[in-house]
Parts: sequence; structure tokens; C-alpha cells
Amino acid sequence: MQLQLIAAIIVAILGVVFALQNAVPIAVSFLTWRFESSLALVLLITLALGILMSLLVSVPSIIRTKKIISSQKKKIQKLENSLQRESESKTREETGIKVEEEIENNEPELPLE
Repeated sequence: MQLQLIAAIIVAILGVVFALQNAVPIAVSFLTWRFESSLALVLLITLALGILMSLLVSVPSIIRTKKIISSQKKKIQKLENSLQRESESKTREETGIKVEEEIENNEPELPLE
């Protein structure tokens, strides 16, 4: 948390220094639209728009990946539960067989007449 705060403060300071060094007014024209502002503001707006567009393009991929991970976690949970039930069943069977063998071995033999 503190590392993120320090990084944000450093980026803010660099942004201020950048804006102060690039305060030259420029005119941006696009079709019939005309905009005049400082070079720093135009570059920062362009950077922000680029970041926003890249995030919008990557959102479907992120959602798809999270959905796949969620379904895989559910499948893993089902398999773990199945394995645990099978292991418990096998343990009961082995214990039952051992008990039957012990009962058979401990029975006294009846004399044959």
C-alpha cells in the first residue's frame, strides 16, 4: 500500500515537471473541430485516451479468462470431493476386510466328533 502511494506521488511530481516544461500553447485540428491548449495537456489527454482504449479492448479477454478460471476451480473442487469419497470408501472396505479376517482367525475351532 505504501509502495503504491510512493509510486503515485513520484508519477504526480513527474507529471507536474512535464507540464511546466511543456507549457507551449498549440492548436489541434480534427475535421471541423479545433482545440488550443498547452502541449503537456494535449499529450496527457492523448496518453489517457490511449490507456482507456487499450483497457476497453482487453476487457473481454479478462472476463473470458476469469470465467474459465472459475469453471476450472469448480471442476477441481468436484474432483477433490470425488477423490475424498472414493478414498474414504476404500478405507472402509479395507477396514471391513481386516475385521472379518480377525473374526475368522479368532474363532475357536470346534472339535470334530
